[in-house]
Amino acid sequence: MSDIATLLIVLGLLFFVGLAADRIGRQLRLPRVTLLLGFGLVVGQAGFDLLPTALSDLYPVVTIVALSAVAVLLGSSLSLENLRQHGRIVVVVSLSVVLITQAVVTIGLWGLGLWGFGLPFALALILGALATATDPAATYDVIDQSGVDNGFTRRLKGLVAIDDAWGLLAFSLSMLVLRLFTDTGGEGSPLATAGYELGGSIALGVAIGWPGAILIGRFSDGEPLRVEALGLIFLTAGLSLLLGLSYLIAGMTVGAVIVNHTRHHSRAFEEVRSFEWPFMIVFFVLAGASLDAQALALAGGAGIAYAVFRVLGRILGGWLGGALSNAPRAERRLYGAAMLPQAGVAIGMALAAAEQFPAYASQITALAIGTTAGFELIGPVITAVVVSKQKASDQAADKQ
Repeated sequence: MSDIATLLIVLGLLFFVGLAADRIGRQLRLPRVTLLLGFGLVVGQAGFDLLPTALSDLYPVVTIVALSAVAVLLGSSLSLENLRQHGRIVVVVSLSVVLITQAVVTIGLWGLGLWGFGLPFALALILGALATATDPAATYDVIDQSGVDNGFTRRLKGLVAIDDAWGLLAFSLSMLVLRLFTDTGGEGSPLATAGYELGGSIALGVAIGWPGAILIGRFSDGEPLRVEALGLIFLTAGLSLLLGLSYLIAGMTVGAVIVNHTRHHSRAFEEVRSFEWPFMIVFFVLAGASLDAQALALAGGAGIAYAVFRVLGRILGGWLGGALSNAPRAERRLYGAAMLPQAGVAIGMALAAAEQFPAYASQITALAIGTTAGFELIGPVITAVVVSKQKASDQAADKQ
C-alpha cells in the first residue's frame, strides 16, 4: 500500500507542477513543454533520481495515451476545408523538409570524411533518416499555449501531422537500401513492413473513425461525449499495438475522418483537449526524466555535426518547399525552424536501426538519445519564438 500511496502523492504533485509550468511559461513566455522536460531532467535519472519506480513504469502507457490524443487532435487539422486552403503547402513543404533534411544530414556527415571526421555512408544514411522525425506533441502544445490561431499555425499543425509519416517512409526506404547492399541477417522486406504499417494504420483509422463519426456526440454533451472520445483513443491505440501498426498514424486518421464527416466534431475535439493535458503533464515530466544527459557528451563531435546539419536541412527544406508551393513569402523561412522538436519517433527509429545494424548500435543510440534531448529542450523554445514572430508580423500587416 505504501507504494500506491507514494505513486498517488507524486502524481498529485506533478499535476501542480503542471499548473506552475503553465503559469511560469505564460509569465516568462517559455514553452511549458520545455519547463516540464527540464523539471523531469532534474528529478529523473540524470538528476537527483527522485521519481518512484512505479511512476516510471507508467511511462509506456502514459506515452501511448498522450500521443494518441495528440494524434487525434492533429488529425482534426486535416479537414477538407483546411486542406483546400493550405493542402498544397502542407504536402509540398512536409515532403521538402523530410527529403532535404535526409540529404543534408547524410551528405554532410559522410562528406566530413574529406577532413578526416566523416562517418561511414551506412551510418550517415541511418542518421539522416533519424533526423526527419519530429515531435508533434511538443509542437502542438506550443501552438495551443500561444493561443495563436492563424493561417501559419494551421499550416504548421498540418505539417507536423503528416511529417512523421513521410519520415517513417524515408527511414524504411533507407533501411531497404542498406539491406540491399549489406548482409544484416534480418528477415522480411523493410519496404513491405513500411507498406503494412502505413497502409494498415490508415485502414485501421478509417475503420474506427467512420463509425465514430456517426456515433460520437449522438447521446449528449459532457461526460457521455468525453467517454466516447476516450473510448476511441484507447481502442485505436490498443488495436494499433496489437496489430503492429502506428498508433500515431491511426490516431491522425481517426481525427481526420471525424472532422470531415461530423458536423458537431468541434465538441468531440474539445472533450479530447479537456483530458489531454493531465496526461501530457505526466508524459513530458517522465520524458525528461528518461533523458540521459551524458549521451550527448558520448556522441561527441558527430553529435554536434548532426545537430547543425539537421537544423540546416529543416530550414532549407522549409524554405524550398514554401517557395515551390507558393506559400506566403514571410512564412517560408520559418517552417523548418518551427519543426525542430524531436522525440519518441526518432528514438524508436534508432532502436530499430541499432537492431538491424549492430556494428553501429552504440553510435546510433548515443547520437539519437543525446541529440533528441537537446532538440526536445531547445526546439519548443524556437517554435514558440517563431509562432510569436509570425503573430506580430500578421498584426503589423493588419494595421497597414
